[in-house]
Amino acid sequence: MPDVGHEPLVSVVIPNWNGENFLPLCLDSLGRQTYPYLEVIVADNGSTDGSLALLARDYPDVKVVALAENRGYAGGVNAGFRVAAGQILVAFNNDAEADRHWIEELVAALDRHPEAGMATSRVRLFDRRDHLHTAGDYYRLDGIPGNRGVWQPDGPDYDEERWVFGAAGVAAAYRRAMLDEIGLLDESFVSYLEDIDLSWRAQLAGYRCIYAPRAIVYQMVSATGGGATASFFVGRNTIFVIVKDYPTLLLRRYWPSVLRAQCRIAWEALRAWRGAAARARLRGQLAAILHLPRLLCQRRAVQRTCRVTDDYLSSILTPLFDETSG
Repeated sequence: MPDVGHEPLVSVVIPNWNGENFLPLCLDSLGRQTYPYLEVIVADNGSTDGSLALLARDYPDVKVVALAENRGYAGGVNAGFRVAAGQILVAFNNDAEADRHWIEELVAALDRHPEAGMATSRVRLFDRRDHLHTAGDYYRLDGIPGNRGVWQPDGPDYDEERWVFGAAGVAAAYRRAMLDEIGLLDESFVSYLEDIDLSWRAQLAGYRCIYAPRAIVYQMVSATGGGATASFFVGRNTIFVIVKDYPTLLLRRYWPSVLRAQCRIAWEALRAWRGAAARARLRGQLAAILHLPRLLCQRRAVQRTCRVTDDYLSSILTPLFDETSG
């Protein structure tokens, strides 16, 4: 472990499942980082391709956590976080490439904002580098989450360092002290929206999220995911977040909008029933109902951690039907 002096050690955790073709670009970009106090961990979710052999042969300095089975994004990241030594823990997709100043800019943003428990990156599309994939997460009052700036041309509107709802999991930095208090990713989510759930728990506990516009990453969107599986988890986990995290007083105020949004999604899925993704989305919504008893128990625990006002929470949520910037 390097002697970090007064600078924090940063641990970057990359969850990997059969990502042999993506890992070199990802890991090589981390090898070029200007921030020197860096630990890189690959949490391998039971890959059956040549990922482990590649890591052993070409990246001997990378710490590998070899899991016996695929625990999804949340399980992989958590496994890496549990063995990480850093004061700042970073989740990073294996299908992404980091600008050489990425870590340096994330650390600088957190240093400028000690009240921030999270920092989120400026993520551009890998094959359309003048377009955004995310400039952090937003959460709408009707219970629909999303990516700020998704599919939009990048530009001056996204140059400002600012507070946002949450850190997008593709390239998110978390203070260890915050995670020690609120817990790691919820592994019952498996994949998708586990970052939204974590951001909700952080915000309720009084930790804010800073968007760091100079912390730049390029992602091959859905290169290692997507399809019907993603639709199922998005459909299910959207409801997971509402039941578990949405504050009670705000839910009393906005429940008609929340219900209408879920009914609209279900109706659109029924209309597109011939499509596998639409059927999976509807199955996900139905599956969420089976988890209600467990989610309600989790809700009681989460809501008890709230240390902020409802006015503050209203201020960080996005008005209805604004899907652009949060």
